[in-house]
Amino acid sequence: MNPIAISIGPLEIRWYAILILSAFLLGIYLIRKESIRVKEDVNKIMDLCFYLVLISIIGARIYYVIFEFSEYKDNLIDIFKIWNGGLAIHGGIIAGILFTYFYTKKKKLNLLKITDIIAPALVLGQAIGRWGNFFNQEAFGPKTTLSTLKNMHIPKFIIDGMNINVYGTYNYYHPTFLYESIWCLIAFIILLIIRRNKKIKIGSITGTYFILYGIERFFIEILRQDSLMFLNLKVAQIVSLITIIIGIVLWIFSIKKSKNYN
Repeated sequence: MNPIAISIGPLEIRWYAILILSAFLLGIYLIRKESIRVKEDVNKIMDLCFYLVLISIIGARIYYVIFEFSEYKDNLIDIFKIWNGGLAIHGGIIAGILFTYFYTKKKKLNLLKITDIIAPALVLGQAIGRWGNFFNQEAFGPKTTLSTLKNMHIPKFIIDGMNINVYGTYNYYHPTFLYESIWCLIAFIILLIIRRNKKIKIGSITGTYFILYGIERFFIEILRQDSLMFLNLKVAQIVSLITIIIGIVLWIFSIKKSKNYN
């Protein structure tokens, strides 16, 4: 599997970077379209998106480096080589939420209404971004066999990409990136359906996102072989449980306290 999409002399453009950029651009397009539909200030939200692109990438990188610092401590310059992979989505989400909170407070915007606008675009972006892991041959699951992957009717090019050299030995691994990408795509469709409900209340889309992604990520981490760890616990599973709880609280809050969109 070649992670480089375009090579011109010393210049190399990786699939990982292309996919992450594509996810951001598509997400911004969807956010702008939804902002217009719900009659929010498009200029303020586009400014927010510009900052979020930078903030979320920085947050995702810092989060990853914190838990994998041993990988970088002897060569700190590698911390800046994000095109080689190493962006933790939970770090990006946390940084993005914190920035959005302060931004909406300053601009006098409804925080939950803005996160409701962003959530579907975010989860679709995650579905796209996971394919960057495929090209980098990371975020894979446990060992499996060629026949097992064929019996699952997984496309041949994905099966070929799951034949990965780990510690000098080639083996087939479960494509957990694919499982997560499919789940995120389903979550995106669910959020769109919920959003079209005329009785939907502000905050419920954000709550649904947290619940759906939290459940998916918790179980995917059971399979992942390269999870970030803390005290022998998988960090993503801890965070996923927290996001599920937050999602449930947001749902209860939106039902009891929040207003309808229409």
